[in-house]
Amino acid sequence: MSKKTNQKKPLNKALALSGAGLQMGLTIYLGFLSGEWLDSKFATTFLTETITLIAIFLAMYSLIKQANRIND
Repeated sequence: MSKKTNQKKPLNKALALSGAGLQMGLTIYLGFLSGEWLDSKFATTFLTETITLIAIFLAMYSLIKQANRIND
């Protein structure tokens, strides 16, 4: 009498990392668009660069976190 457990196979590491790359690109692009929108709304010139840079750091943090989770 053995119990069957429904264990899902883990995703391929390359597939998971390619999805992380797409997520990273989308995060940076949305940060750029929101920075441009804020620059046009408040008539400034530095918000696009600042928010894009913050989006890059957030995307890198997310990528590193996902890569560490995949390695474990």
